Order: sequence, then C-alpha cells, then structure tokens
Amino acid sequence: MARLLAVLFAGLLLTSGPASGQSGYEAAFRQFLRSEIVPEARRAGVSEKALSRELSGLTLDTSLPGLAKPGQGNVPPQINYQSEFRAPSRYFSDKQFNSLVSSGRTLAQKYASQIAAIEKRYGVPGRIILAIWARESGYGRAKIPHDALRVMATRAFMGQRQDFYRGELIAALKILDNGDISRSGFRSSWGGALGQPQFLPSSFLKYAVDFDGDGHRDIWRSDVDTMASIGHYLQEHGWVTGRDWGYEVEVPASVSCTREGPDRGQPISEWMREGVKRVAGREFPGAEQRRKGYLLMPAGRYGPGFLATENFYVLKEYNESDVYALFVGHLADRYGRNAGFVQSWSRIPTATRGAVRKLQLQLEAQGHDVGGADGLIGFKTRRSLGAWQEASGRAPRCWID
Repeated sequence: MARLLAVLFAGLLLTSGPASGQSGYEAAFRQFLRSEIVPEARRAGVSEKALSRELSGLTLDTSLPGLAKPGQGNVPPQINYQSEFRAPSRYFSDKQFNSLVSSGRTLAQKYASQIAAIEKRYGVPGRIILAIWARESGYGRAKIPHDALRVMATRAFMGQRQDFYRGELIAALKILDNGDISRSGFRSSWGGALGQPQFLPSSFLKYAVDFDGDGHRDIWRSDVDTMASIGHYLQEHGWVTGRDWGYEVEVPASVSCTREGPDRGQPISEWMREGVKRVAGREFPGAEQRRKGYLLMPAGRYGPGFLATENFYVLKEYNESDVYALFVGHLADRYGRNAGFVQSWSRIPTATRGAVRKLQLQLEAQGHDVGGADGLIGFKTRRSLGAWQEASGRAPRCWID
C-alpha cells in the first residue's frame, strides 16, 4: 500500500498544478518537491497520506518579498543601506504603550487562573508572556494572512535562505501530519512565522504546548496555548525564575559606556559601589545586589541606561534586537504602573545604514569588534565607538557623532 501511494503521489506531483506556471518555475518546483522534499520528509517520518494531501497541487507564491532564483542556495539577504537607521526612541511612544497596557490588563484579569498555572509550570512571569504576545501579534489581533506551507515551500525553492527554509518546510509538514492544525488554519507571516506567538515551524515542534487540554497545540486560535507556548519557549532558553529583566539606572560619567554588554557583567553591588543607582530614588532588591547585572545603553549617552539581568538576554533569544527585548521588558513593567522611562531620549544623531556600515568597516580595520558590519548599531558597535572616542580624546558617547 505504501508503494502504491508513493507511485500515485509521484504522478500527482507531475500532473497537478496550472498547465502553464505562473512564474515560469512551476515545473521545476514540482520536480523539486518530488525528488528532494518528498524523500527528505519520508526520512523525517512524515506519512504518505500527509505528503499526498498537502503537496499535491501546491504552487509557488511569487508575491513574497526577498525571493531569489531557484538553486542559488543561501543568498545573503539584500539590505537597503540607503535607509535610515531608526533611533531607539522611536519604538517607545506612550500612545502605543497605553493601548497595549489597557488590553493587557483586561486579558490578565480574564485569564488570571490560567496565567497563574502557566507561571507555576514554567517559572516565567505572566506579564512578560503578555508583553511578548502583545509585541508579536497584538494579543492575537494582527492579521496573519499567508498559507504557511506555501510560504515555506516557496522560500525553500527560491528564497534567499533556501537551506534554512528547507528544514522549516519539513517541520511544517510534520505539524500538518500530527494534526494540531488544519491546512486552512495553518497561517503565517510572509517570512513563515506561525500564529499568535510567531514561532517558526521548528520552534513550534519544540516549544508549542497544549495547555487548554483540547488535544491540539493551537497557537492560532487558543490564547491559553499561545501564552503557555511562549512561557515554555522562555523556560527552555534559560529564563531564571525569580529574577526580573532589568532596572532603569543612572550611569555616572565616571562609568564608561564602553562597559556595556553581556560579556562585561559584575555583581550589582559593584555597580552600586561605582555610583550606578536606580532612578527616582528606588532601591535594588536586596537579593539582587549580589547577582550579576549587565550595563545596557541602547542609545549610548543619548538615552536611558539600564542594568539588565540574564533574563534580558533570554528575551533576545526570542528576537535578537536590544530594542525588542527592552520593549517587552518595559511593557511588562507598565502593566503595573503605567509610566514611561524616567530618563528621556535626547535628540540623537542618525545616519543611513550605509554610512553606519562604512564606519563599522573603518572600526574593524582598527581592530575593533563591531559585531559585524551590518549598518545596525548594536552593543558591540556602540562600545567600539566609545572606545574610539576615548582614544581620540573625546568624551565617550558610544554613538555616532
């Protein structure tokens, strides 16, 4: 029976689909599915029934951004270096936070018992989970418009990261074979991020959970499964129960901004000894003072400073941007007292990504580690700028000037 299904399926792959391909690549796409994806999916344990059901008649979606020619493999993504690097302050408008805080508080009340159970199971505060849910999909209100399997297959065949998406396509087929979601409900972003928490298929297989007990891991329609899956993800990436994400602090001029980064931490008590203190006269919790803190200055001396904990860097496992993790932590704080940062963002010098990249290349040529010349001002670029400024006899700002 398995051999018969395989023969019938091969015939379907050869004959189904439009007579003349929409992109000119449809025939090669069918061949790609038949000769490369089907054997790999079989080896991964995907059933013949699922392969026949899901791949027969599957077509390319050439409307997706960031496509390349088939067979080009891992083509580096095209980057518009003429675009302006966005200043961090633009992510933190009170209007945006006020709306998210109001909705988050309502959901926290609605799901109070479920959130308490999720916190107990995974050790992650509910307010952190709510904040990620808000950032990823507006608590599930954002439209998730794409056929996820079609996205994965198109990108595996002609995306800029074909090898990466090939693995995600196999994972997507396993999800559909497992029956957690129907094909009609299997929706993603144009980049292939699934459902309300925006998991890639491989992350779904590892971290999605059925917490509402209906027998399905449903991150598309179940709010409870969504929140629990986020909590499980953070737990598995090292969330330290009992610690917060970080604290807004005043950083005196005597503490150089070049000391920023997850590789330059020290006990919070040592930072305090050097004059770093929490804003608005607040105290660090006593238990925190002996634990490590990490200087975070996302706009150098042009904006607020923070002492982050290791949990801040767990948030970066969800999305590697400093600003993303800071947004999540700040929103989580505002579910309690809805107030912005105490320190303000100064008017900050900006430039095109191309200009920043040129500067990064110059710093690299002088021996600085900028974390890659990508036109983005991450912590390694910030502290390299500060080190160059110090060596040049300038006051270190850890930002472009």
